[in-house]
Amino acid sequence: MERGNQTETGNLIVLGLMEDSDLKSLLFDLLLSMYLVTVLRNLLIVLATISYSHLHMTMYFLLSNLSLADIGFNSTTITKALRNIQRQSTVITFAGCIAQIYNFCSVHDRSMYSGQ
Repeated sequence: MERGNQTETGNLIVLGLMEDSDLKSLLFDLLLSMYLVTVLRNLLIVLATISYSHLHMTMYFLLSNLSLADIGFNSTTITKALRNIQRQSTVITFAGCIAQIYNFCSVHDRSMYSGQ
């Protein structure tokens, strides 16, 4: 019989600022407000680029693509952090971690090649 550690786990434990409940609520409020401001600012850039004919130039096209990529990056990472803080959970499944990495990388690939 083979000796050694035969333990298998399907979860990863995320350690961080999860001890103090006052700090968690402050962190949740701060992250949520920063996320909302970022998404609204980027949507405003995209809408302004689409709306005004004076902004139909290459530079503004690339700026709107960058804004969409920024929304994608933030929506991939920050929403999971907000959900973990709200649920007071420090555990993420291995499949959830892989899905988040896949989503992050797919947003990155789309943002790199959207101008071609």
